[in-house]
Amino acid sequence: QVQLVESGGGLVQAGGSLRLSCAASGRTFSSYAMGWFRQPPGTEREFVATISRSGISTSYADSVKGRFTIYRDNAKNTVALRMNSLRPEDTAVYYCAASARYSTTVRDYNYWGQGTQVTVSS
Repeated sequence: QVQLVESGGGLVQAGGSLRLSCAASGRTFSSYAMGWFRQPPGTEREFVATISRSGISTSYADSVKGRFTIYRDNAKNTVALRMNSLRPEDTAVYYCAASARYSTTVRDYNYWGQGTQVTVSS
């Protein structure tokens, strides 16, 4: 069991940057692959980025590749998403999630945070 709490969302102008953070409870954080997903208004939740248990492997959605970076600190039970060159189409609620497997698929993730709103103005 792991509980996740996101922070760091907000309003930013196009071209700006934000850093999202996710704090996990429990002593088994390093047993989970971690992912970031987002849900724009009126659409389904979509994959953004994932990182393996060790942090060695990462994967990104094509729409964010080269602009977003996911990283984790297993000693501090945290995973973060650095977002640069933000665009209005990045506007969404962003969710942190944990999975027993390294995956880009929503249904593989068992634990979810409450989400944090990111709004990018043009």
